[in-house]
Amino acid sequence: MHEAGAIELTRHKVLPLKGKDGKLSPKALEAFLSDFALDENKAHTVQPGMVYLSQPTEYGSLYSKAELTTISELCKKHQLLLFVDGARLAYALAAPENDLSLPDLAKLCDVFYIGGTKCGAMFGEAVVIPDAGRLPHFFTSIKQHGALLSKGWLLGLQFDELFRDELYLHIGEKANAYAREIKAALKDAGLPLFGDYPTNQVLFVISHEKMEQLKKQAQYAYMERYDENSSVIRFCTSWSTREEDVKKCCEIIRGL
Repeated sequence: MHEAGAIELTRHKVLPLKGKDGKLSPKALEAFLSDFALDENKAHTVQPGMVYLSQPTEYGSLYSKAELTTISELCKKHQLLLFVDGARLAYALAAPENDLSLPDLAKLCDVFYIGGTKCGAMFGEAVVIPDAGRLPHFFTSIKQHGALLSKGWLLGLQFDELFRDELYLHIGEKANAYAREIKAALKDAGLPLFGDYPTNQVLFVISHEKMEQLKKQAQYAYMERYDENSSVIRFCTSWSTREEDVKKCCEIIRGL
């Protein structure tokens, strides 16, 4: 459903698997692949070809190195590619709970990308293909889809600066700290978290009445209905979030 169905628009079917805290569990993946292998009619079904994960997830949770290693081994066993979406990767790398490094991602993934747009760059992401032979015509594919920048060096310059003095590894620290402040304000206001995740995304449960009040004072992302009278919404901090904005946000929350 996300990105307006862009993946399926390219004639690739999305096969969603159940997970927890926004993460695909190795156990669920193994069960699905084992069942698929046993199905004598599998030639008539959609053929799994790639596992798509996000680090951090849409909830702000993190895959551990052990979890990603297990998933990577399952992918190799079943001849699947492993892709990790790193749109918010800077916030994962800056979380004290994180134990996955960029070299780890390069070792375990077939393709991953280092997010720029949401992590301090003006635009663009850096796609990393550790083994170029995996996608030998990637440059050509970019051009065929109208996505080749004639001034691509502008994109590259941004990552030169983001990697200078390990800035990218630390640029998300402030955002993660601000998220913790917002969580504290939610606790004071009696608004329960929808999972306590270590990065820059804050998901919480709010009554529809209070949600309407909040809408008049702040912007948030609607996530899902929680029950008949309440829903789950999300605040996201970022590398550019200002202290005064966080203080104002916390005041609004405590005043609901």
